[in-house]
Amino acid sequence: FDNMSLGESKPQARFFTLELPALREPAPVTKPSWRWAPHVTLATTVVCGVLLATLNNGEHATSLHVLPATSTKPVGAVRTADPQYYRTSWPSTAPASQDVYYQQGSEPAMLSTQRPGLAYPAAAPKTGVNVTTLFWGMLSVTAAAAAFWMGKQTRSESIAMAATNSEKDISMAATSSTVSGETVYTPPSFGRTLLLDRIQTPKDMKSLSIEQLKQLADELRYETLTAVSKKGGHLGSALGVIELTVALHYVFNTPEDPIVWDVSHQVYPHKILTGRRNRMHTLRDKNGISGFAKRSESEYDVFGAGHSSTSISAALGMAVGRDRLNKPNHCVAVIGDGAITGGMAYEAMNCAAYLDSRMIVILNDNEQVSLPTGTPSAGGTVPAGALSNYTSRLLNNAQAYDVREMAKSFNELLPTELQDINKVVDKYMRGLITGGTLFEELGFFYIGPIDGHDMDVLVPILQRLYQHREKPVLLHVKTKKGYGYQPAMTASDKYHAVPMFDVPTGKKVKSPRVVTYTCVFADTLVGLGQDDRNVVAITAAMPGGTGVDKFGEYFPSRTFDVGIAEQHAVTFAAGLAIEGLKPFCCIYSTFLQRGYDQMMHDVVLQKLPVRLIMDRAGLVGHDGPTHHGSYDLSFLGCLPNIIIMAPSNEIELMDMVTTCWAIDDMPTCLRYPRGSVYGLKRLNETFGYGLETMPTRGKILPIGKGWEVKKAADRKKKVAVISIGTRLCTAIEAARNLEAAHDNVGVSVVDARFMKPLDEELIRTQALASDVLITIEENSVGGFGDAVVRFLHNDGLLDSGRLKVRTMTLPDCFIEAATWSEQIAEAGLIAPDVERLARQLLGISATESNGVHVEAKESNGKESSSVSANGTEVHVNLK
Repeated sequence: FDNMSLGESKPQARFFTLELPALREPAPVTKPSWRWAPHVTLATTVVCGVLLATLNNGEHATSLHVLPATSTKPVGAVRTADPQYYRTSWPSTAPASQDVYYQQGSEPAMLSTQRPGLAYPAAAPKTGVNVTTLFWGMLSVTAAAAAFWMGKQTRSESIAMAATNSEKDISMAATSSTVSGETVYTPPSFGRTLLLDRIQTPKDMKSLSIEQLKQLADELRYETLTAVSKKGGHLGSALGVIELTVALHYVFNTPEDPIVWDVSHQVYPHKILTGRRNRMHTLRDKNGISGFAKRSESEYDVFGAGHSSTSISAALGMAVGRDRLNKPNHCVAVIGDGAITGGMAYEAMNCAAYLDSRMIVILNDNEQVSLPTGTPSAGGTVPAGALSNYTSRLLNNAQAYDVREMAKSFNELLPTELQDINKVVDKYMRGLITGGTLFEELGFFYIGPIDGHDMDVLVPILQRLYQHREKPVLLHVKTKKGYGYQPAMTASDKYHAVPMFDVPTGKKVKSPRVVTYTCVFADTLVGLGQDDRNVVAITAAMPGGTGVDKFGEYFPSRTFDVGIAEQHAVTFAAGLAIEGLKPFCCIYSTFLQRGYDQMMHDVVLQKLPVRLIMDRAGLVGHDGPTHHGSYDLSFLGCLPNIIIMAPSNEIELMDMVTTCWAIDDMPTCLRYPRGSVYGLKRLNETFGYGLETMPTRGKILPIGKGWEVKKAADRKKKVAVISIGTRLCTAIEAARNLEAAHDNVGVSVVDARFMKPLDEELIRTQALASDVLITIEENSVGGFGDAVVRFLHNDGLLDSGRLKVRTMTLPDCFIEAATWSEQIAEAGLIAPDVERLARQLLGISATESNGVHVEAKESNGKESSSVSANGTEVHVNLK
């Protein structure tokens, strides 16, 4: 309360007056010296406590009523700790001056009209020195003094820190201009990395001073920029944890003290410091350095990642295992404010408090929950979730740890019976001062927030935590994504993921402008949203990646970004469907794995018309196995009461989005790949559409019906290739090559469109007319091909043994990071693979081609010739 005085209301009760000045923004920017503040606070506590006991003079009030300024007659009464007295409550909207009531015993007694806002005793005085009054008085003054001291210091520090950070940012950038081609970044020491050159492992950092650690951080930032500029990758998150990475490896003894990086797209600096600097030029390449933490790559990568919210669970498991083995090491989890929106993080924190195992959680709070943050949605343009708003309001207080240690020392001076009470009160007072009540309630010793870029603060606090050997600790650090590199700091996505770019200017290497499947989906959804106000879109922190950001620009109140919470997103969509809305739940295929139970239990089982849109289906290139959408047809295909579609091109995608919109009696699933679409010319050439212009709206497709894209030539041997998804183009190419190479082979190509329900009539027709039937899909085993084989078997089409059937899927192994073209070739899903399999099943040699027989004769590597039956001469270079 600002300027609240406690005055006498009756002769028998004595009070002293305490003036609390309002906390205002301090004028000076300079940081004041508070070296003696803890001592002054402690002395004030003791003096005030003695003063309170003296003024009581054997008399005291057992309880006080602090009346609000708008108090009036009571509307209810609540029994206090003493059953003889009651505490009354007043309506919030009442006249300023009314009769004030309190209850004594069972009958209300009216005081004379008093000025509201004062405190009145609720009972007659009692005699004797009251230890509780002394304790609470001392505790209250301590809290008030500490809050005043820390609040004043915090605000001055915040202003000073902002000024310091601004100076740092300016020093890191030659200019803040964004004019194309201008230099916006100057490397430290003219591009020399004198300290970093000495670091082969984190042990080489142990002898460095704080000033040298700052220099090392600047050099590490430059090295990270250089590596990513040549290959592309996740940049903003890596730049934001440079100082934190340096400090962690300086203080802790890695890998003996394991550090678990949540998601781990921020680990480039960590990899450079842990012996992989000379391999960073292979970042995200085939057989190169992974873009994420990978256990097989280094002993410093103690836990692999790629999906979010897993670090606390993993670190807790390591901590409990360590305790069972009586080992002394620390276990550290680094988790971002985006990842901590995932429910698994809270499950882990709840368990950590229950197990009370020593571990350290570092919350890296950079206010970038979604990609990009700022997408218009029903929650506004702020970072998704109440937790982000909560953490952004917490005091930025580096002295929290000092105050807690002082309070702990003071508590030991109190009588034993009061220490247990004080521990409970202390928890809430710490939450009042530092703002960490949420994490305290989860059982963590909360410290922060602190500036994650200030090495002078970061290193000493981590050193103190290294000595901490008790309950779980959560250190809250505030960082800026893209810190130290002006182009990243000013971009909407903070350069979360970038192509190759020029470091001095920040200018990205522009690829030819292409239209992606994501763009086509977004445009189609916007069109449907214009026609139907019930269309809503949900995303789990990926509005940019799924195209929901475009829908949000048109319909912000119908756009819902739920944070990294796929489980919640699916069930939330189910609730929307119950109320008659048409939810499009847009999630990457790989991330839908986290919401599988919700899909089955909350959507499919109840036949709710949720439209599940799976972007990034199939192989995804450089992000590697953690992000491949390889399994959705397999894990969704086994569920009943569901429709599953996969488009072969952008026109099919528009049609299928429209078809999903039209289905209101059961769930629908639509998967499509990452990458660019075909375009009008190639659509006509490959699929034979004969279009003059691209359609702008889709049409509703008949459910469970595919189409025969290419009919087989009327030849002796027949092959049918049935495709689902974008491997259709590969199937058409292979079919044309086979017919051109073999005049006795005809190949038909079918686009299945639907995995559930299958077009059984079309498949049966192809099976009866063909000698060989091949299915092809960019999905793992257990998907579309298995569904077709099961139908053929159950329908008796395989009983005669005439039909040869093979399935072409992704191999039963993890395909590592590489370009998409390299990955799809490694998977064996390109046209030559289809041709080879068809020839093998038909019993045709690869050297036979339309009557030309190639004869290979030994010739010591020299050119030899052989004449075929029709007189065509073929030259073969033999090795």
